[in-house]
Amino acid sequence: MDQQQRPVLYTYFRSSSAARVRIALNYKGIDYESRAVNILKGEHHSAEYTCLNPGGLVPYLVIDGHEFSQSVAMLEYIEETRPSRRLLPSDPARRAYVRAIVGAICCDIQPLQNLRVLKALPESQRAEHAAKVISSGLAVVEQMLEKTAGLFCVGDEVSLADCCLIPQLYNAHRYAVDLARFPHIRAIEERASALGAFRRAHWSRQYDCPKELLAE
Repeated sequence: MDQQQRPVLYTYFRSSSAARVRIALNYKGIDYESRAVNILKGEHHSAEYTCLNPGGLVPYLVIDGHEFSQSVAMLEYIEETRPSRRLLPSDPARRAYVRAIVGAICCDIQPLQNLRVLKALPESQRAEHAAKVISSGLAVVEQMLEKTAGLFCVGDEVSLADCCLIPQLYNAHRYAVDLARFPHIRAIEERASALGAFRRAHWSRQYDCPKELLAE
């Protein structure tokens, strides 16, 4: 296993799942190569990509001679092999709280409003469906944060929960979800968005982002 080889992240600029991994890699100072897979052009279904990743999804991470699908598995591997700048608390209960928030986002919100689901709906219904799913899911997360939040999702340190929450908020803004009733979420978004690891991971700063959407 060559841990000196530069990790490769197959990504798409607007994928919230890919953004979770970008944030974690950035936060831990891991230099990596991004390789864009354009979902709108169907590149995730190409023979070249499905040969690498049979699931045909992004992200896909090649690291330390291993290849991983599923963003949460990637986050756990990055944390376990690069323990500096922890993204999981040392306390078992706090770790469980982090994982519960991660699950609420990655299992209960994001899969129900991703592109595969939206494409199964009439175009006229897609935005409304996405907004409803995101809003109801974030309401649950907000209640969780009432018990766990400090400066960030669980206490005062950045965790995997923040890595997952902030990209989900990209979609919330895209579908005009009113975040006014989620004060904990709004405060965490403001703090996290001020950190370089999160700023660099934003979809508008990715090299495959269309020029007209790039951040200035």
